[in-house]
Amino acid sequence: MTADPADRTAEPELLEIAETITAVVRGRVAPAQTISFFDTSFGILPPALAAQEAVITGPALSRWGTASEEATELEVGFPVDRRISPDGDVVPGVLPAGRVARVVHYGAFDALGVTWERLHGWITEQGLVPGADRWEVYLTEPNPHMDPGDLRTELNWSVTRP
Repeated sequence: MTADPADRTAEPELLEIAETITAVVRGRVAPAQTISFFDTSFGILPPALAAQEAVITGPALSRWGTASEEATELEVGFPVDRRISPDGDVVPGVLPAGRVARVVHYGAFDALGVTWERLHGWITEQGLVPGADRWEVYLTEPNPHMDPGDLRTELNWSVTRP
């Protein structure tokens, strides 16, 4: 029997973070197209960054925006050492500086929603207000041969005081 991934999720923490320069692919993505959007984006980002001699400085990430049943505003990319110039679908981006609530999720991507809900609850328990900025950092690079239970994903949510 496999342990519940939530049992291995770290406790949330509150942090002040610096701005992070990113290179991303942006889109309004239907739920059924999310995996192909990620795959396509991660296929075009490295060559575009190499052409500009931009250096990837950390693991892959995604930033989640306005969502509806039909589609979600989504950015997929990497932190980089400098602001890039737009190159086709690859554009400059930024993760904002400020206060964030953060937790690490252990396990498959299909269980991320439970951890996002847990983080939301923790934020409100702290007397804070969840902000508009939410992003995931993929600490473990997925591959088809791995146990999804070995994945680690950092969840970040901007917060403010009421």
